[in-house]
Amino acid sequence: MKYILFLIVTFLSVEASAQKTLDALLKQYNDNSVPYISVEELAMPKTKTILFDAREPQEYSVSHLKDAVYVGYDHFDLALVEKKYTNKDKKIVVYCSLGIRSETIGAKLKKAGYTNVYNLYGGIFEWKNKAFSIIDSNNKETQKVHTFNKAWSKWLLRGEHVYENKE
Repeated sequence: MKYILFLIVTFLSVEASAQKTLDALLKQYNDNSVPYISVEELAMPKTKTILFDAREPQEYSVSHLKDAVYVGYDHFDLALVEKKYTNKDKKIVVYCSLGIRSETIGAKLKKAGYTNVYNLYGGIFEWKNKAFSIIDSNNKETQKVHTFNKAWSKWLLRGEHVYENKE
């Protein structure tokens, strides 16, 4: 029984310290121009939202959240989004790997008049870390997550790391 308690306390400590470190990383890169939504809140069954994936095509093809629409980052096309999503009051959640690129895309959406835009806290990494499912380009559940490069892969605690050799 003591061993099980020790494991639980250790897991919670690691989880808490990882969370603080993620907080620090996001504070380093983000200015909170787009409010966060937690993975738990997004996963709630009654949460109706449009999901935008703000990663690159090779990342999206490895895996993404179910029903997510690829909008990209480097080649994000606001005019195309505005043409397809004309109701600027619908709830939109933008995500990327950790929540850095998605804040940039979310800010562009807000500047264009979208009123209900959120940034997924911790991105697809946090989604997977919390054991929520992701799908591949064939709509099959997968454990693979594109982590962009080896350095960023440390933030993915669950799942299979996929990346090119970028340092």
